Amino acid sequence: MPIVWSLWCVILRQYQDLIAERMILKSLLTAAALSAGILLSANFVLGSTKKLVTNSASKQFSTLMIAPFSLGNSAAAATLVTRSPEVAFNYITQAQDLTYKFSVQASRGETLSDILNRTGVSSKDRASAIRSLKKVFKPSRLRQGQTVSVTFQTDPETLSDTRHASPGDFLELSLLPDFAHIIVVEKNGDDEFSSSHEKRQLTTRLVRASNTINQSLFMAGKKVKVPSSVLSELIRLYSWDVDFQRDIRSGDEFELMYEQYSDAQGKLVHSGDVIYASLELSGKGHAIYRHTTANGDIDYFDEKGQSTKKELMRTPIDGARLSSGFGRRKHPVLGYNKMHKGLDFAAPRGTPIYAAGNGTIKYAGRKGAYGNFVLISHNATYSTAYAHMKRINTAKGRRVKQGQVIGYVGTTGRSTGPHLHYEIRRSGRQVNPLKVKLPSGRKLIGQELTSFQNTREKIEAQYAKQGQSVNLASY
Repeated sequence: MPIVWSLWCVILRQYQDLIAERMILKSLLTAAALSAGILLSANFVLGSTKKLVTNSASKQFSTLMIAPFSLGNSAAAATLVTRSPEVAFNYITQAQDLTYKFSVQASRGETLSDILNRTGVSSKDRASAIRSLKKVFKPSRLRQGQTVSVTFQTDPETLSDTRHASPGDFLELSLLPDFAHIIVVEKNGDDEFSSSHEKRQLTTRLVRASNTINQSLFMAGKKVKVPSSVLSELIRLYSWDVDFQRDIRSGDEFELMYEQYSDAQGKLVHSGDVIYASLELSGKGHAIYRHTTANGDIDYFDEKGQSTKKELMRTPIDGARLSSGFGRRKHPVLGYNKMHKGLDFAAPRGTPIYAAGNGTIKYAGRKGAYGNFVLISHNATYSTAYAHMKRINTAKGRRVKQGQVIGYVGTTGRSTGPHLHYEIRRSGRQVNPLKVKLPSGRKLIGQELTSFQNTREKIEAQYAKQGQSVNLASY
């Protein structure tokens, strides 16, 4: 920070000398170029900023992406997000038009008002801007790590006053509530603020990937640069039918097509849904297709129109290792052989546990050797049980949906380490979750099946084209 502060002082002295001597425009531009080089060497950038939203006029203004008030303040400076220059040099010589924009990240427990306060926004502007923002976004939804961009306008006197550093006049804040939208709060001519919530200009394309599996599906996907979020979704989609520890063999293969979204500069901003996937396991193919049904539900179906979902999940946890199967074993705590009437999935403390299917919570609380325990009744025949939780995230009598988080992995009760003990009960008796024939999910018939087959043909044709920019609304 001392080096950066010295550089900033040099820039200010040069700027003051130029104004005092009333140099010609060429000299101003030369000095500005020199200053820009110094700023760039200090990890600051001069660039061009443009709001990229639809249904509104684009505004272009030169931006000095610095925070003078934070120089010498390591706590504030640590929150700055520096970016590569979008335009090498685009400087406005009229000092009264000089604006600068920078981004900060929300710290843990920090509110939007806290962020604006530490970036130098006055209490009056903070209150007015947040009041306007509430019309389109709840400030309480701001999360740790989320980026907020702020824009100020400054002048020569503000820049040269090193004794009372000020960011200048607050003009605008912006944030992304999700990858597809942008929220902007900007000051009007009467010093009031207006807010907008609009779609970003994003390009959607389909990306295909395939590889041979040597170690695991996840590792094979990473080798061909499939994002982790897409691979996790792929594994979840197949989790009803595939045991990823026992069914995957070296030499098996996968094919995949998924969405990617890029902004107007071509930067990838989001990896979206799986559109198509196929696993070839021991020479047998298992293909699935994303389809929107007549009532608007999005689901995945096999070639025959059978939903990939079952009424119950065999493994209601992501990324866990099967540490103990169903059957007789030597109990790790009691030390003698005992029937193990469930599956144990080893996972770190706090890993989310999902409801295996739709149902009603029949028990939620402490239960002897089970520790923190949840029992869900799904229908007259099937129920599922979850034990050793660190924390329960539901209560007796509540209705839950398949995939809803009901608790978190722990090691309560008779347990030697953090894991989930999972049971499927049929007519009250525990059965092996890996071998029981689970009730099937939805099967398309009639016009719904015809509609799905049309979707399937479109997807297969798109996959054959290696992935192009397309409108995905029909999938």
